[in-house]
Amino acid sequence: MSDAPASAPDLEAPAIEDPVAPAASTDPPASGSVNGDGANGAVSSDFGTFTDAGEYVPRTVTADDLGEMSFEDAVANTIVEFDDGDIVAGTIVRVDRDEVLLDIGFKSEGVIPSRELSIRHDIDPSEVVEVGDQIEALVLQKEDPDGRLVLSKKRAQYERAWGRIEEVRESNGVVKGPVIEVVKGGLIVDIGLRGFLPASLVELRRVRDLAPYVGRELEAKIIELDKNRNNVVLSRRAWLEESLKEEREGFLRDLRKGERRTGRVSSVVSFGAFVDLGGMDGLIHVSELSWKHVDHPSSVVNIGDEVTVEVLEIDRERERISLSLKATLQDPWEAFAGSHRVEELVYGRVTKLVPFGAFVQVGDGIEGLVHISEMSAHHVELPEQVVTPGEELWVKIIDLDLQRRRISLSIKQAAEGGVVAEEYREAFGDHAYDEEGNFIGEFSYETPSDGEESEAERAWREYYEEHGEEAYRQALAHYENQDSDGDEPAAAAPGGDDDGTDGVGAAV
Repeated sequence: MSDAPASAPDLEAPAIEDPVAPAASTDPPASGSVNGDGANGAVSSDFGTFTDAGEYVPRTVTADDLGEMSFEDAVANTIVEFDDGDIVAGTIVRVDRDEVLLDIGFKSEGVIPSRELSIRHDIDPSEVVEVGDQIEALVLQKEDPDGRLVLSKKRAQYERAWGRIEEVRESNGVVKGPVIEVVKGGLIVDIGLRGFLPASLVELRRVRDLAPYVGRELEAKIIELDKNRNNVVLSRRAWLEESLKEEREGFLRDLRKGERRTGRVSSVVSFGAFVDLGGMDGLIHVSELSWKHVDHPSSVVNIGDEVTVEVLEIDRERERISLSLKATLQDPWEAFAGSHRVEELVYGRVTKLVPFGAFVQVGDGIEGLVHISEMSAHHVELPEQVVTPGEELWVKIIDLDLQRRRISLSIKQAAEGGVVAEEYREAFGDHAYDEEGNFIGEFSYETPSDGEESEAERAWREYYEEHGEEAYRQALAHYENQDSDGDEPAAAAPGGDDDGTDGVGAAV
């Protein structure tokens, strides 16, 4: 007679999940059991256990994995709470041409319009973010009229940047960022927000073409900060000056007034030219560019020209150097005074008429005055009665003051005779003069073989062509020795003749 079957469990009674009930045994089944017996004698099952008495014990399917966190806190953490103006973090889930979707754990994704992605204007969203990027955004509207959550990446960046920039300003630090735009008067630098870098503060000297700076990463100091006006002004020049301060101090310490340095023209402005001396820039004022009058510095030097200059002044406190180009060149007044003397005849061109006479250019950058009383043997009311601007004629030097840089000339006395200046004798050649300087040769004008003639040669040729050989020979015949003191003999200048021709001064 077999044993009676064990009583079946009450399957009609629902299983109750008891978080405090003991978990099913994971010990190896006992020997002789069908499914393995637990420590309490129950039979193992994927769905629960049976005791030796046949009672069913449900498997625990819930565990307390919250740690020290309460259930209420756990529920609260699944809900995102924020207000307009807050900064939230999320993941980019979609990038379109005109907007980007950001998942911040809210009931719907937030929308970032393309204009709110970057401080740069008219930029493609795909150039700023990609799907999967983790970014921060500022809440513009928790719910717009269409029920959308509207966010702004650039404003979150702006808020974060302001705090950092204020700290940099307080610590006299440096900001760094790429140039993103050229605007009127300067550059826009991306430093987390739009920093304005004036053109005058880009380099140590003003830069005219700013286009090459776009895309370059620059370092600059913050010189003005106004959050209310959204205004940040930068200065790269201040950073450069600070970086090069030690080098500049050493350069200025070694520089001496009066010494000559070779440099390269770095900038040309209306009032002069800046020269890079290899450590600092010095200024050549327009008045120090040439011995002649200069209308604009660009007529004398150009950017990139290598020049030798003389140091005029050094202001170490203001770190300024004054230079001179003309000081390295021969003074035309000294050259003229060294090769000419009073009573000589020179050829010149009338440059300007004034009420009291006329100015005549007699050399490169050399002008002398013909007083109205020295224009003619007869009385002259106005200079234009005798000469006109541009007219070329012979004049006599009657006074030469190198210190005051003044030359007094005379048209009237030129017609009375004098020694022709040495440079004008080239028209005749040395063979045409005797040992005392008197003209003894016959005139036969020949065009120079190289096809170029000097001013003196042209003057004598024009006189010859206008009056003929006979009149010209008569003019030359007036050269005779007029110096009774034993100095170099003087010769009479060409004068009038019987056919009514005037002297050289009047003829030309």
